[in-house]
Amino acid sequence: MRENLLHFIPELVLIGTILVLFLAAFLASAQQRLFPQIAFVGLLMMLLANYGSRDLPAIHFFSGMVTYDALGHFFKYIFGLVGLMGIIFSHQSAELEKADLPSYYTLIIALILGMVLLATASNLLMIYLSLEMVSVLSYILTGYLRGVRRSSEAALKYVIYGGVASGMMAYGFSLLYGLTGSMDLTTMAQYLGANPASRSLLYVGVLFSMAGFGYKVAAFPFHMWCPDVYEGAPTPFTAILSVGPKAAGFAVLIRFFLTALTHSSASGDFIDFKDTGWPEMIAILSIATMTLGNLTALVQSNIKRLLAYSSIAHAGYMLMGLAALNNEAVRAVLFYLVVYAVMNLGAFLVVIIISNRLGTEQIEDYKGLGHRGSLGLLLAVAMTIFLFSLTGVPPLAGFIGKFYLFGAVVRAGLYPLAIIGVLNSVISLYYYVRVIKLMFFDQPADASPLSLPVVSHSYVVSGLAILTVYFGLFWNGLAALTERSAKLLF
Repeated sequence: MRENLLHFIPELVLIGTILVLFLAAFLASAQQRLFPQIAFVGLLMMLLANYGSRDLPAIHFFSGMVTYDALGHFFKYIFGLVGLMGIIFSHQSAELEKADLPSYYTLIIALILGMVLLATASNLLMIYLSLEMVSVLSYILTGYLRGVRRSSEAALKYVIYGGVASGMMAYGFSLLYGLTGSMDLTTMAQYLGANPASRSLLYVGVLFSMAGFGYKVAAFPFHMWCPDVYEGAPTPFTAILSVGPKAAGFAVLIRFFLTALTHSSASGDFIDFKDTGWPEMIAILSIATMTLGNLTALVQSNIKRLLAYSSIAHAGYMLMGLAALNNEAVRAVLFYLVVYAVMNLGAFLVVIIISNRLGTEQIEDYKGLGHRGSLGLLLAVAMTIFLFSLTGVPPLAGFIGKFYLFGAVVRAGLYPLAIIGVLNSVISLYYYVRVIKLMFFDQPADASPLSLPVVSHSYVVSGLAILTVYFGLFWNGLAALTERSAKLLF
């Protein structure tokens, strides 16, 4: 038990932070500004605890429900950093001025805990419970703006789609349990490798299970909640939602498919146990997801909806890596998740600052942003870097991420999939450049300089833009980190 707790220290730190936030909320003297500080310190301590556990051996613990390995260790860093950015984004947000901040920051920390548990779950029951924990907390935070109709509508749509996807996933899990006699991913793999099993029943179980995973990463056809939720939710939480739960979804996708349904070949690649065809299913979903996301983004007039469809398209790109079934693809997905987090969080921070200053989310209102003083120029340049990086233009981080992804797909022999991915990247250039054109080449309706935002926001948006360029020029360190992290405990 003591060894189990040593591996569980980052999660215990998050639980302790939640308890401290609860206690502070009950103290009449507790000031509103203390809550983001407590949450921020708690996440920093979690990251330090995760760094301190880097040399611990990879094991299954808590009766095999949870796994500590390089993959889970890597994702804890992502979730911790996303949480820190979310707290910074929420600081003095105009949307959250009248919100219940103690509850808001408590829910954010609880959401991070749920994502950590989802990324490290190695049992179908634990996967289901942690995914539901992330989902329920996301529903609450989406509808957190009381009295705002679009926020309530978004939360309702999110709940309905989430409930349907959850039920389908539970049915798929029940089929897999009935087929293999176990809910443990490793035991399922051992059974499938040693015993005959119904190929069709296994495929149906995987197909229904994919409903829950696809909903979490906003993959077609489980994506329909995404644009309305991104638009209706508080923008600081939308930034977290666009990166954190999506990363957790890909973490559990990698662990589920590569642990339970494949075995390693002599070359280190992965082979489908029963030749069920699920990699082909993932490839088809990838094509549909990236194509729908990019084509629908072309006609959006709201910047948050545009970024929502962009997020759907990027889920499609990352699904290509899962379909490739090789170690290089796993490393590419991890690399892409990091650079996607940097450039997408940066884009949403620009949206938050513009929304706070101008009270608008319409793309047309970005006209002449680069001509509105030094702050307008900073935001326009930063947004240009983020959007070009999302497209995959060199020498930015998004280009390196797509290069790794497409390279892994080509190595797997999936040439049509790689070609479709490249064509979709070309399509995405149009709607990203449309925003850039408005910011620099159109004249603003109001040419007055923008007022200064929260100082930390200016520093963070500049830092994220610099990181986007840095990872595009000096990517070897991040590539080495993802190579070390792409190791699952089977």
